[in-house]
Amino acid sequence: MASHSPQTPSPALQQAASLLDSEAAGILLAATSDISLIVGSDGVIQETATAALDFESEDIASWRGRAWVDTVTVESRPKIDALLRDAAAGTMTRWRQVNHPSRNGPDVPIRYAGLRPQKDGPIIVVGQDLRTLAGLQRRLADTQQALERDYDRLRSAETRYKLLFQLSGEPVLVADAGTRRVSEANPAAARLLGRPHKRILGQDVADLFEVTATRDIAALFAGLRTSGQAGDVVVRLTGGRGETRLSASLFRSEGSTSILLRLSPLAAVRAGQLATDGGALDVIRRIPEGFVVTDPARRILTANTAFLDLVQLATEEQVRGQPLDRWLGREETETLALFATLREHGSVRHFSTVMRGDYGSLEDVEVAAVSAPSAEQPCLGFTIRATPRRAAPVHSGGHELPRSVEQMTELVGRVSMKALVRETTDLIEKLCIEAALRITRDNRASAAEMLGLSRQGLYAKMRRYGIGDLDTGDTETPPDDDA
Repeated sequence: MASHSPQTPSPALQQAASLLDSEAAGILLAATSDISLIVGSDGVIQETATAALDFESEDIASWRGRAWVDTVTVESRPKIDALLRDAAAGTMTRWRQVNHPSRNGPDVPIRYAGLRPQKDGPIIVVGQDLRTLAGLQRRLADTQQALERDYDRLRSAETRYKLLFQLSGEPVLVADAGTRRVSEANPAAARLLGRPHKRILGQDVADLFEVTATRDIAALFAGLRTSGQAGDVVVRLTGGRGETRLSASLFRSEGSTSILLRLSPLAAVRAGQLATDGGALDVIRRIPEGFVVTDPARRILTANTAFLDLVQLATEEQVRGQPLDRWLGREETETLALFATLREHGSVRHFSTVMRGDYGSLEDVEVAAVSAPSAEQPCLGFTIRATPRRAAPVHSGGHELPRSVEQMTELVGRVSMKALVRETTDLIEKLCIEAALRITRDNRASAAEMLGLSRQGLYAKMRRYGIGDLDTGDTETPPDDDA
């Protein structure tokens, strides 16, 4: 509490004071102060008077006969001593705030000033009750503390909001409702849009999508501004990054109206819908054969662990949204034939091809596929089974010879009919020779006779097809009939 030095009264006031007798002076002191004391030169209180009823509970009258310094708290005693010294000089002392201990609660703050009218006479002390002012100060301090606590809570909430906004895996944008300019964007949105964060802020929301989405976005913002609600819209991302569902919510912040935009890629939505199948999907994820679901454009929606092993990747997120053609097929024409057949017939079985891993692996596989165009979300399903490794292929005239009728039929449409007939003839000859050798228990003379060939002709064909061990050459003689 600031204290001020007393001012010398003007001559007019001095003349007015001279007109007052002792009784009138006492009445004036009692009326202009909350508490007044008469203190002897020895510092003992001789008389007390109060004008405020609030002091009745403090029993001020009990101070009579006590040293003034004994009625205040310890830290206020030096102030009382200073007041008594200043009053002994015969001038009005400056105001000093002291505290009296109270029997009813907090200390009682009093602001005192004193004057000794006559040399060696008593000191007249007047005081002002500061409890109201102290209460206001306490409330001000409490209010300041409450504001600090509210500020801390607000700052903590803002920090949590920013942290959640940045770490959220869902792409989110915040835009001004009037200008449609983006004010905030989280990292997930930057990844989805394929743009650096600084190139998103300040952009018109419509500029983040293809031109065909401009009208839908304008209608979305107009609906939010007029009614506060708007339905979701499906828009296409620039750069061929697919479609996304745009959801919007209106909110007010710092006196302005903003819109929270949530971007849900349709590929992720469809994968989430597949995930609702629960146990069935869990079984599919665990089967040892590769399983993939794509959209009609052949972009992967979901894939199981076996497929990830074939393409040499670790997580489903690495393949989601990527075209299946990236890993499937020896060449583009092969995959085009697969998808054309699937589109025409609705299903494909036993389609032999290869899977190409990201780190150079090449795996022979057999593909079965089905199309579901009438589903709620049209999609394509593929099972990819790694085919067992076979022995080295037999060559005939520099060409690889098919080892089964199934393999031979797979060549239809890939090679000419003339080449296919030639390969078929070679296959039948080879199978006949193997069967004859098996029936005759590898008696080549008997096998040649059974086949209607000379021994030299049989040996030539065996060399051509790589059958048996011909180290014995043409010198082999047929065994005795008893053998």
